[in-house]
Amino acid sequence: MELTVLVDNNSLVDHYFDAEPGLSFYIEEEGKRILFDLGYSDAFARNANRMGIGLDRIDHIVFSHGHIDHTGGLFHFANLLAEARLEGKDFKAPELLCHPLALRTKLDDGFSFIGSPVSMDVIRSVFPCNFVKEPYFITRDLVFLGEVERSNGFEAKGTFGKTLVDGKGAADRLLDDSALAYRSEEGLVIITGCSHSGICNIISYAKKVLGEDRVRDVIGGLHLIRPSAELMERTKGFFKDNRIEQAHPCHCTDLGSKIALSEVCEVSEVGVGQSYVF
Repeated sequence: MELTVLVDNNSLVDHYFDAEPGLSFYIEEEGKRILFDLGYSDAFARNANRMGIGLDRIDHIVFSHGHIDHTGGLFHFANLLAEARLEGKDFKAPELLCHPLALRTKLDDGFSFIGSPVSMDVIRSVFPCNFVKEPYFITRDLVFLGEVERSNGFEAKGTFGKTLVDGKGAADRLLDDSALAYRSEEGLVIITGCSHSGICNIISYAKKVLGEDRVRDVIGGLHLIRPSAELMERTKGFFKDNRIEQAHPCHCTDLGSKIALSEVCEVSEVGVGQSYVF
């Protein structure tokens, strides 16, 4: 599997790409071309063009969850697809894969829009959709985890804004938050968007789904932004006890949390344009 960072909060020295507070990865695995999240804007498309990555042959768009810094680019992808069709170009409509709740309307404080900018009616008319709660294997070794089991008592205890259910706002527990897990010869590679369901919960569930105890790498957002002392210590303890070999925390992970995790595993920097092969 090869993973390339299309969008992150950071663009590193001598990598002349656009950065924004969002996340998007391009993944190639067993002949499949996958976009994992699409960032906030069309930055994913501009960066892909500069990297020579063709968006016209993508097989799957996978959303980690429904927040706009991960789904905002869907509007721009739909425009690319529409323009290509108008011009008679061969542009594949990728399957859209996510949790059934991911693309519902999401609000912050009841009025500020923080979900996908594309309506479900438009999404269903443009893309083949696969909304799943159970683990779904994209390839033999790469799985979308679906709804993550929240098996520990120290993560994912609160809510984040509201989501519309039958036209009414309900506290959003972000049950749609999921991740990808890849089974490599050296152990699991966990690929996350924001880890609202808890990075330790995600790792535990990935181990269960894939029947593998070793964890080679964790790459993506860990949602450790000014975490409580208890949450940080228990996360560090989990990483140490589970012998997490390496981590590439980015997007929604602050510097203090990266430093704390570096005490128990190897932590490496992430930026737009970097590629990793597992």
